[in-house]
Amino acid sequence: MINFSGLDTWILLPAAGAAVIVAILGGVATDVGDWYKALRKPFWQPPNWLFGPVWTTIFALAVIAFAMGWRDAPGADARRMLIVVYAVNAVLNIVWSFLFFKFRRPDWALGELVFLWLSILAMILVLWPFSPGAAVLLLPYILWVSTAGFLNWEILRLNGSFRGASR
Repeated sequence: MINFSGLDTWILLPAAGAAVIVAILGGVATDVGDWYKALRKPFWQPPNWLFGPVWTTIFALAVIAFAMGWRDAPGADARRMLIVVYAVNAVLNIVWSFLFFKFRRPDWALGELVFLWLSILAMILVLWPFSPGAAVLLLPYILWVSTAGFLNWEILRLNGSFRGASR
């Protein structure tokens, strides 16, 4: 089902470069300083050290899925759609980090996370018809963002309103 053969470096490298840019921008926005540490969080929150390795794995899988989709795409229209859904997802991924950490608005971030989750679903649905193996590689991403959504929801529930929050 998952076929890694025939993945061209000329598509893997730019896709990996884009993923690195998304990771860097998201990382720049992510400040787990005093404000974040002071938030009440659910007992089941993953430890902070786990987020880096998980996101690295998710981004690596997304890059491979993109390259597989590019290889398997039936034509230029499918490739264009692949670029569009990945680009939208990249922007939404970065925006969530800024809303939550830089603007200190977990309430806005939760609303935006719905669109982030839908963008991952769109990536899966776009890939599925011509590269189901690539679509499967995105399942950890949608599961992790689902977990992040529940965590975001619990932070809102435990901490009350964030109206008037500022930097």
